[in-house]
Amino acid sequence: MVTGSEAATDVESTLEERILAGLDPEQREVATTLRGPVCVLAGAGTGKTRAITHRIAYGIATGVYTPQKVLALTFTARAANEMRNRLRGLGAAGVQTRTFHAAALRQLQYFWPQAVGGPLPGLVEHKARLITEAAQNMRLSTDRAAVRDLAAEIEWAKVSMLTPDTYPARVAGREMPLNYDVRTVQRLYQSYEELKTDRHLIDFEDVLLLTVAVLEEDERVAATVREQYRHFVVDEYQDVSPLQQRLLDAWLGGRDDVCVVGDASQTIYSFTGATSRHLLDFPARHPQARVIELVRDYRSTPQVVETANRLLAARRPAPGSTPGAWATPLRLVAQRPDGPSPSWNEYADDEAEAAGTAARIRDLIDDGVPAAEIAVLFRTNGQSQAFETALAEAGIGFQLRGTERFFNRPEVKQAVVQLRTAARAAEATDEPTRLVRDILSSLGYSDRAPRSTGAVRERWESLAALVSLADRMAAEAGAREERFVLPDFAAELERRMAQQDAPVMNGVTLASLHSAKGLEWDAVFLAGLSEGLMPIGFAETADEVDEERRLLYVGITRAREHLVLSWTLSRTPGGRPTRKPSRFLDALRETDGPRTPQRRSRPRGARAHS
Repeated sequence: MVTGSEAATDVESTLEERILAGLDPEQREVATTLRGPVCVLAGAGTGKTRAITHRIAYGIATGVYTPQKVLALTFTARAANEMRNRLRGLGAAGVQTRTFHAAALRQLQYFWPQAVGGPLPGLVEHKARLITEAAQNMRLSTDRAAVRDLAAEIEWAKVSMLTPDTYPARVAGREMPLNYDVRTVQRLYQSYEELKTDRHLIDFEDVLLLTVAVLEEDERVAATVREQYRHFVVDEYQDVSPLQQRLLDAWLGGRDDVCVVGDASQTIYSFTGATSRHLLDFPARHPQARVIELVRDYRSTPQVVETANRLLAARRPAPGSTPGAWATPLRLVAQRPDGPSPSWNEYADDEAEAAGTAARIRDLIDDGVPAAEIAVLFRTNGQSQAFETALAEAGIGFQLRGTERFFNRPEVKQAVVQLRTAARAAEATDEPTRLVRDILSSLGYSDRAPRSTGAVRERWESLAALVSLADRMAAEAGAREERFVLPDFAAELERRMAQQDAPVMNGVTLASLHSAKGLEWDAVFLAGLSEGLMPIGFAETADEVDEERRLLYVGITRAREHLVLSWTLSRTPGGRPTRKPSRFLDALRETDGPRTPQRRSRPRGARAHS
């Protein structure tokens, strides 16, 4: 006879086995190492999110973790949402999955009245207005680009924990925005801080700074937070700034129940203050740490993986590089079957490159690759326009990534208000997808994409993404044999707005290499791989050039199957062919076999290689 306790044990055992099922040996080691400091070195496409979510779920299933006492940290709301959804699917609901800023803001809002007193200052969503005012007070003329550069410099200074007083001593030799002298930037930084103080405002960096201050100065608050959170997981640890590391240390309070996950070869945000030093130094700071490497690449074909490995294998420390920054890169081991070899296309000019890329994309779509599974990646946002024009002329839908936050766009705000109003009046028998189209058509939506680019196209893309979301929700409800009504759609939009979880449309993605981090597609076009663009012209030091190499590595590893690399000899049609292919391509094009075209027909202005 089986007793109740034995039956319960069998159920628990089955749950634990189900959580571990399907993990490779290294992922299983991550999932079952539940105590003490753990450092997971995870290459691109190796299933790091799978490993750490299964680790948390396994810890909860075995009783080692209490869900509410686990804090999982990452860097984007999208990544936090993905982690939360995966944990929910593993039966581990209740775990706090947040960005550093979201976690800090939540704590600051709760503890500010008792630790400081009075209401929490208002939050500055964008620095532009205050920086512009500070510049005007100093009689400095600034345009939008200048304000953006100054905001980035102030953000870098704050996450590096530099005040206006300590800033000058730490930036000797650093290139200043707009070629201002250090004293001018310091005064503008000071003026910006004074304007915030006068108006009882704080910015996103202040959220972290003030949370650190409260935790370090108020023992009661620190004790409460440390009792609340006993176990920490930090994803993308190569991207932490000194300020984020100090906040993590304040949360830990001398404890070492922390699991960090990262890849030094994907450190591409040093201009924001991110540094891989914390990841690389983790074993030295925690001598008892378990270090686990994930190198089995489940994302990309062997051909793509080998290209990525060759790029990193060609790295060589150079005079002037930061000591310790040249860690031996992880060598990925492909787990997928063979795919096509990467394609190499040299074009006469940028216009020919865009047209040739659009033609190749049309080939892929005709061969059955969904448009949403294709991306064109480039070094600077300014390169986007030529591809927008070429795709529009070819009748291929596209979406821009890395521009203004989706739910902050005026047309989206208008659409949400109208959909919310319509949802309150909708009858249960109304057809929601038809209603969504009718409502959004008044804002500029049509079933046919406009052939123009710019603001008209972006507005249409936003509305088309909402229509696509409604269609998908209706299809999913139908598959579950459930009714889908307009209030369901309005509620989903409210949830996505709160979490900044933007919907996507069925179009080719155009994005900068930086904004492509964390994403993947079946086919990736890496465009504009000419000297001056890759590496970018202002990358002059050894460290800066090495970061450009890592940025290209991130771009390559976004591709699952098709990888196309291209460069141009001139910027404009008829221009002098003074450009040269990126120096990084030298190692990538080494091959023992013959070179044959990878396209059925050669795009206009292209010379194909493989």
